[in-house]
Amino acid sequence: MYKFLLSTRYLRTRFIALASIISVMLGVATMIVVNSVMAGFSVEMKDRLHGILADVIISTASMNGVADADRWMEMIEKIGGDDIEGMTTSVEVYGMMTFKFANEPITRPVTLVGIEPRGKSSVGPLKEYLLGYDKEKGTRDPKSDPNWELSAEAKEYRKNWVFRSSWEDTADPDWSEYNQTSSGPETVDSEQPDFTDSEPAGDLPDTPNFAESPSPAVTPPDELVNPFLNQDSPQEEVDPTAPLRGRAYVGHGLISYQMTDPKDGKVIDRLMVRPGDDIQLSTVNAAMPPAPVSLGVTVVDILKTGMSEYDSNLIYCNLDYLQEVRGMVHPGTNVRDFTTIQIKLKDYSNAPELVKKLKAAFPPETFVVQTWEDKQGPLLAAVEMESAILNVLLFLIIAVAGFGILAIFYMIVVEKTRDIGIMKALGASASGIMSIFLSYGLALGMVGSGVGVALGLLFVNYINEIETGLSWLTGRPVFNEEIYYFSEIPTMVSPWMVFWVALGAITIAILASILPARRAARLHPVKSLRYE
Repeated sequence: MYKFLLSTRYLRTRFIALASIISVMLGVATMIVVNSVMAGFSVEMKDRLHGILADVIISTASMNGVADADRWMEMIEKIGGDDIEGMTTSVEVYGMMTFKFANEPITRPVTLVGIEPRGKSSVGPLKEYLLGYDKEKGTRDPKSDPNWELSAEAKEYRKNWVFRSSWEDTADPDWSEYNQTSSGPETVDSEQPDFTDSEPAGDLPDTPNFAESPSPAVTPPDELVNPFLNQDSPQEEVDPTAPLRGRAYVGHGLISYQMTDPKDGKVIDRLMVRPGDDIQLSTVNAAMPPAPVSLGVTVVDILKTGMSEYDSNLIYCNLDYLQEVRGMVHPGTNVRDFTTIQIKLKDYSNAPELVKKLKAAFPPETFVVQTWEDKQGPLLAAVEMESAILNVLLFLIIAVAGFGILAIFYMIVVEKTRDIGIMKALGASASGIMSIFLSYGLALGMVGSGVGVALGLLFVNYINEIETGLSWLTGRPVFNEEIYYFSEIPTMVSPWMVFWVALGAITIAILASILPARRAARLHPVKSLRYE
């Protein structure tokens, strides 16, 4: 009983015990906060990476592709059986995108991927990344399947642009309201769709983004022709407001830039191209040697995954048109080439076994079979390595607190040498003396860990509010959306992580008290009583 009373008395009355508790508390709280934020970033990043990539990806070694996708997909179904939930083919090739903004041509390097929207939706989320399907600000029915049709707002926007550009140079006074050089009619601008704080920057361009040349000839609307028709065939009269045969979902980062709103200081996006506009894409055909080809496409929607690597690089276009432009359709048989087969599994845990079987069935010199984690292996490995190193460095904080407890306990042993001698003279055993200091160390570790866990979880719960307060106090954003591409700080608390951090802190506190406890237990009663 005396052991418990003495250890609790030291815990309550000594200021030096409070310093030990605070050091353990801060170490535990810091580890919980950092691990929770790192886990949140990691999970968010993996979700976004996996969202674009299917569970299993089979890619061809050449951008020219391989023929007869149906035969290969039948083989996959026989191998995978009931494990396969969805499957689709695509064509992936590098290229360039060109569009006009403020009457200046802008060119960007892109990864051009030909897809079939329903097939792509069967192997991963697609509609969730299209701004037109946003539940609050979107222009499409959230329940409808993704397709290549323009929304009603995009059709109206396109019609107004073509109508205005066709007549803006005419001398007819009836069209004078459209003859403006800085912006379109007021009704046109007010009816444009709002894509999550995205809007055109500055003045609208003087001409729609149709033509390959800077200034298309102005002709009456019923005489306009589509400038992207195949030049090998005679041009036919078409509806100038109709979208081109090529359709595309364009990455948000390719056609936008970020700026700070002077009114409230928030980061907003400005679009340079919006649904209904036309852009020019350039790539190479599937011949040997490859030759450059170009295709005009109408922007149907804007793709925003939240991953800058994709949003600033990726363009989805209609698969059949891309195959025809690149010469990937075999004459006579209509067999089409592909470069990628994407597979979604009912249970992703079966992916390694399926990949092993597919590698044995598909010729390795032609196909590369990977899971999405294999494809993004270097990036995921870098994140895991960073997290592991950070945990080691943070654990040193608690280790420093342990050395502090060790020093404090040595001081207590020296200070209480006569008291220890009296206790031993009264019959206290060496193990009893030792248990007093071990109990004291255990108490310090438990109290410090308990308060640290509570403080860490509280900080994680209100981390975004704390970030807002710190940003206001310092006058600059602590968590910059322009850098991290997150609207708020992502967090994820793992109960096991909290348990092991707390247990580790308690263990360090106990280990730090062992050496001083052994020294106290070995003191001779008579020598201790003579100690000055």
